[in-house]
Amino acid sequence: MALAPSLQVFRHRAYLHFWLMRVSIAAARQMEAITIGYQVYDLARRPAETGGLGWSIEESAFLLGLVGLAQFVPVLLLSLVGGQAADRLNRKMILIVSNTVRVLLSFGLLASVFLPASNALPIIFGVAIMLGCVNAFTPAAANSLFPRLVPRKELPNAIAWNSLGFQTAVIVGPAVGGLIYGFFGAATVYTVAIILASFAILAIATAKTPPHEKVLNVRGWSMVFEGLGYIRRNKIVLGAISLDLVVVFFGGAKALLPVFARDILHVGQEGLGILAASPAIGAATVAFILATRPLSRNTGPWMMWAVGIYGVATLVFGLSPYFFLSMAALIVTGAADEISVYVRASLIQLATPDEMKGRVSSVSFIFISASNELGEFESGVAARLLGPVGAVVFGGCAAITTALLWTRLFPDLARADRFENIEEQAVSEKPPASA
Repeated sequence: MALAPSLQVFRHRAYLHFWLMRVSIAAARQMEAITIGYQVYDLARRPAETGGLGWSIEESAFLLGLVGLAQFVPVLLLSLVGGQAADRLNRKMILIVSNTVRVLLSFGLLASVFLPASNALPIIFGVAIMLGCVNAFTPAAANSLFPRLVPRKELPNAIAWNSLGFQTAVIVGPAVGGLIYGFFGAATVYTVAIILASFAILAIATAKTPPHEKVLNVRGWSMVFEGLGYIRRNKIVLGAISLDLVVVFFGGAKALLPVFARDILHVGQEGLGILAASPAIGAATVAFILATRPLSRNTGPWMMWAVGIYGVATLVFGLSPYFFLSMAALIVTGAADEISVYVRASLIQLATPDEMKGRVSSVSFIFISASNELGEFESGVAARLLGPVGAVVFGGCAAITTALLWTRLFPDLARADRFENIEEQAVSEKPPASA
């Protein structure tokens, strides 16, 4: 058994450039996300005489939820268009343009640091909406491009390295972002994020990617409906991405971390960075294990058990009054979630024809974004009604319930065994004949 993931996949230089871009952007996004969250919450809680809003904990937590909603609405409206674009346009150019827009938006965040809440918050929410527009196009292009950069037999290793690199960035990004915020302020965090995003643009712009093969004989919204139809017919893929949607929508505690750091655990920006990085520590550990020993049997049961464990760990985090116990619980949530992410990503990449990857990825990303950004809004609403602790406890119970319910709603997913067999079923499945 190998003690470390194989580095052979990086001999494909185009994939190496893509991987560097993905990790750099992930780190920049995580640093910005942790800073935006604390900045918004702090501005809301700060007394009005010092430039804040003077709101209560529950009101400020609800404002955090609105940041997630601002990012989700553009994703909901534009992701299917982004998936169609990824199948019809040059995917590399989409990544260059979208990441360039991301850099420009980061300068807006930098400007917000020097303004009072009445001016800073509209800028932050405006940037959040535009970032949602960017996120509607980037994931489909990225997830459709990288499978063409490596041979098909090396795709599982590339998926594992994608996840490992992403989770490493999610560990380092919030931790470093929180420390920089605590010692040097939000302006320095946004400046570092701009540098990382600029490096990402350079990395993908200099990659020698294969020429784009346009999809022929299919135009307009018929392309979108084909992607939706494929997912509807493939119950295993539908079950996997909808499971992730429901669990993270109700069970995610990420949006409320600034509340726990500032007013429940009392650990400030530095502690917030550690809390935000904790799930990624668990996820990166599991990603490393999966890169050395990929799941080969019982993929469906692994996913269901992981969701149940995620729910239990979320309950522990919500009820914990101790920083280190909270950190440990978040590590477990990240480890469990990584198994779900790995299974879902493998199903989509291995079972989807290349000419449909953009559309299927865009639909998948709507589910993922709904579970994250819209889930942040749900967390804010729940915290407004139940308090932050009650909101997290409710989410943990919902995750456990969903795992039990999905074993009945999607029995094929719950019994899924080998990825190879799932791939054969998906490829051989044809759309129903028209009447």
